[in-house]
Amino acid sequence: MYVADRIDIAIIGGGHAGCEAALASARMGRKTIMFTMSLDSIAMMPCNPNIGGTSKGHLVREIDALGGEMGRNIDRTYIQSRMLNTAKGPAVHSLRAQADKVKYTHSMKELLEKVPNLTIKQQEIVDIQVEDGKVKAVVTNTGAIYECKAVVLAGGTYIRSRCLTGECIEYTGPNGLKTSNKLSESLKGIGIELRRFKTGTPARVDARTIDFSKMEPQYGDERIVPFSFENKEDDIKREQFPCYLTYTNEKTHQIIRDNLHRSPMYSGVIEGTGPRYCPSIEDKVVRFADKERHQVFIEPEGENTTEMYVQGMSSSLPEEVQLAMLRTLPGLENVEVMRTGYAIEYDCINPLQLKHSLEMKSIEGFFSAGQMNGSSGYEEAAAQGLIAGINAALKVEEREPMIIDRSEGYIGVLIDDLVTKGTKEPYRMMTSRAEYRLLLRQDNADLRLTEKGYKVGLISEERYQKFVAKRKAIEEEMERLKHVYVGTSASVQEILEKKGSTLLKSGIALAEVLKRPEIAYEDFADIDKDRPELPIEVIEQVMIELRYEGYIKRQMQQVDQFKRLEKRLIPEDINYDEVSSLRLEAKQKLEQVRPVSIGQASRISGVSPADISMLLVYLEQRNRGVKEES
Repeated sequence: MYVADRIDIAIIGGGHAGCEAALASARMGRKTIMFTMSLDSIAMMPCNPNIGGTSKGHLVREIDALGGEMGRNIDRTYIQSRMLNTAKGPAVHSLRAQADKVKYTHSMKELLEKVPNLTIKQQEIVDIQVEDGKVKAVVTNTGAIYECKAVVLAGGTYIRSRCLTGECIEYTGPNGLKTSNKLSESLKGIGIELRRFKTGTPARVDARTIDFSKMEPQYGDERIVPFSFENKEDDIKREQFPCYLTYTNEKTHQIIRDNLHRSPMYSGVIEGTGPRYCPSIEDKVVRFADKERHQVFIEPEGENTTEMYVQGMSSSLPEEVQLAMLRTLPGLENVEVMRTGYAIEYDCINPLQLKHSLEMKSIEGFFSAGQMNGSSGYEEAAAQGLIAGINAALKVEEREPMIIDRSEGYIGVLIDDLVTKGTKEPYRMMTSRAEYRLLLRQDNADLRLTEKGYKVGLISEERYQKFVAKRKAIEEEMERLKHVYVGTSASVQEILEKKGSTLLKSGIALAEVLKRPEIAYEDFADIDKDRPELPIEVIEQVMIELRYEGYIKRQMQQVDQFKRLEKRLIPEDINYDEVSSLRLEAKQKLEQVRPVSIGQASRISGVSPADISMLLVYLEQRNRGVKEES
């Protein structure tokens, strides 16, 4: 073996986590190499051809606010864009875009190849060398050694993976690509606990064999909201492609029931745990036996292909069974399958081994991100990759890590859930997981996180100054509206009457009038003569802040309480066996997670409020003893 190079950071994996990690560390000035099994599969979408969606859209906008790339890349390559949940409040509005998956990959690869400080290599990493509890080097399958100061493991679903379709088992990664079979043993050798998870993907079908007239078309929005805060609608607006909705039926379900014994999931062949919130069609039919039908979306995979993705019918049934069940759906009676669906098993780590920085507790300089940490989804992977890349670079620079907590972003919720609660199945982000979701809206991700991205060097000075100007404009307009008064003049009452709003009995601040849901910002344009010309994103923020002011204040009070508990730190050398009255389960869980604060300890599964009270008493007594000794 020979030392091929000495670098700052090695990124293992070229998926969505690896790309964000590599870009972050390189843009922060660190000499970085991204190792990938295939240069042609960088940022590949082996499953659904879209970015965003409920709660996931929040993650993408947060990635962008911090200086990551996913939002800009989907803005460059989307073929349909929709804002979801618009009938509900702004806390759950989520952007979702269909991607041209080939263009998405090519666009990201082209960008990576142009970034200074970053080298991309098509090499398999088979060993991670650790010395005195610190990362020393990574070793390729050809025997080359790359000495490094930090490693980000972002292997996705390629670590000891196998794909299953009926009785057929192939030892490959997604889309038949090469799998990494040797790295697992290296990870075990350095004390990393591994587990086995499973996910899957549906068939791809030929658009030329589909009767779309029997389906419900699903169109994109007329107004395009970019994922990236750097883009405006006019920058990215283009022709959009429709998706289509159809449904399964009793014939579909009967074919599935008749062949369950041939599904690897039900025959016992699959060892890994599958995702609860993205089940296969076999799982849906078994778990929801009372359902007469299930939604199935037919989605284009790109502008220059006839491949269509069958969203909602992930399956590992035999090929002929998949074809038979698909042909029972309205519009798919004569469909031809271009790629057969499959289940995929892979190795991942127990995320309880990680700190909030995504660094291993037991190995200094060793970070892990994405599906390696037990999560599912491109967006969850990219978010973790960005944080791991940033913190790997900060580690090399001997700076404190950047931690996003639960009150600051969905990224904070995602990471805290993984490293505090762990996961026994592929973890999926959902809005219900975020306690402070009214504060963590997708529309204000820049206001929450751009400052952090700027401080670590991922937000340019030009972008930062535009952000500062936007923030100032919002604050000034909020304040101005509180001091603009409207009376009971005929013109004011006429506006209110026309909008079906209660008439005024006395003068009132315009800010109070605008809190009414039926009143729009523009309605008082003729009366509010001093109103400044403001961009739509500023107006939207002002209106949301006004209308939800009471709820936002209450949630801010909850955040203050959360912050207080997070600031109550637990000493690193604590021995939980010495904490009297702690239940055995609580001691075991606390010892496994080793929480850094009372706040984190309170979120550990199996640790009760009574246990937290005992822990607080112990810490108070310990602190008193230390003070008396000093």
